[in-house]
Amino acid sequence: MAREGQRGDRRDGRTHFRRPEGREPGRRERPGGNRRPVSVEVRSGGKGGGAQEGQHWIFGRHAVLAALNNPKRDIGRLVATEQMAEQAGIAGHALLEKATRADMDHMLARYDADATHGGIAAYASTLNPPSVESLLKPEGRSLVILLDQVSDPHNVGAVMRTAAAFGARAVIAPERNAAPVTGALARAASGALESVPYLRPTNLSRTLAMLKEWGYWRIGLDGAAEKPIEAAAEFERVALVLGAEGKGLRRLTAENCDLLVSIPMSDAVESLNVSNAAAIACYALYRRDA
Repeated sequence: MAREGQRGDRRDGRTHFRRPEGREPGRRERPGGNRRPVSVEVRSGGKGGGAQEGQHWIFGRHAVLAALNNPKRDIGRLVATEQMAEQAGIAGHALLEKATRADMDHMLARYDADATHGGIAAYASTLNPPSVESLLKPEGRSLVILLDQVSDPHNVGAVMRTAAAFGARAVIAPERNAAPVTGALARAASGALESVPYLRPTNLSRTLAMLKEWGYWRIGLDGAAEKPIEAAAEFERVALVLGAEGKGLRRLTAENCDLLVSIPMSDAVESLNVSNAAAIACYALYRRDA
C-alpha cells in the first residue's frame, strides 16, 4: 500500500419485524406486485438481534437491490422505511416489512455497530464462494486482489467495489485478522459482493504460493519501493497485494511477493488509505488494456 509506513514498520420494550402473514421464508414477489405490504414492528433476524449462521444482514440501497437480483441469494426478509421502499422500487415486494428508521436503528445496531442502513436492509443467505483453484487457475489475463490483515469493513467493501469496476476475479483475505462479511461491508461494496467473490483462505502465504504456480506475478504495494506501479502493467496475470491500514505488508507477505512497487505522489501526503491505493493501482493496471 502506498507509503503506509516504511519497510521497517511492516511487521508489522422489545420491538419486532414481523413477516407478512402467509409468506414462506425465501418466497418473493417482484416489485410491482399487487399485494400491499403491511406495517410491522421490528424483530431481530436471529437470537440476540444478530444473524444466524449462514445468514447475515445487508444494508444500503445498492447492496440490497443487488442481493435481491442475485438468484444465488435466499432472501429471508426485506425491511425498509416507507419512503425508501418507494424510492427503491420495492413497495410491492412480497417480503417487504415496513419499519421506521428509529426501529431499524435500534434493532440493526445490535447486530452491527456500524449499521448505517440508509433505511433499507435485507436478511440474506451467505454466498458460497468458489474455491481459489477453480476461480483463479484457469489461464488467461487475470487480476486478483489480496488483502493482508485489512480489518476495517468499510475499506474492504470499498476494495470490493474497485475490484468490480476493474474486472478483478476475486478479493482474497485471510480467514483470521480480516473483515468478515457484515452489513457495513456490504453497503460499502455497493453491490459488488454479488459479482466479485470474497475468498477467505486459512493461509495467505500458501495462497500466494499457489498463485505463483498458476503464473501470477505477485505484486506488493509498498510506500518505500523504488519501482512505480506502472512496472507491473506488463504482466498478464497479476496478484495485487495490499497491507493493513497503518502497517503495510507484513514481512513474510512482502517476502512472498515477486515485485514491490509504490504509487508515486507528492510529499504533501504521507500515505493513502488502503482502498484509495487499491483503486489507483487497479487503474494503473487497467490502462494496460486501454
